[in-house]
Amino acid sequence: MIVVVFRAHRTPVGLGPDYHDALRRMEEIATTMPGYISHKGYVAEDGQRLTLFEWASEDTLRDWARHADHIAIKKVGRDRFYADYHLQVCSVLRESRYNR
Repeated sequence: MIVVVFRAHRTPVGLGPDYHDALRRMEEIATTMPGYISHKGYVAEDGQRLTLFEWASEDTLRDWARHADHIAIKKVGRDRFYADYHLQVCSVLRESRYNR
């Protein structure tokens, strides 16, 4: 499994409806792609957003990275929505779970 850690601060435009519309569209596409497992977002007290994505493999993540709509919206994100971001792609080395 591959985990993607995406941290970002958004611009004022990135806090508005255009961002939310783009986010909704990317979620619609990503969640239907082979290899997509999950994603969940969090917001820190300083306004930084953290989103964790899980993909089945590097190949399925690469397919998402190369999706034409995703490529286009990444440019819009850099131009309009994000003040800064930091992306990390990580291989899961070990995993454990506990459920009561």
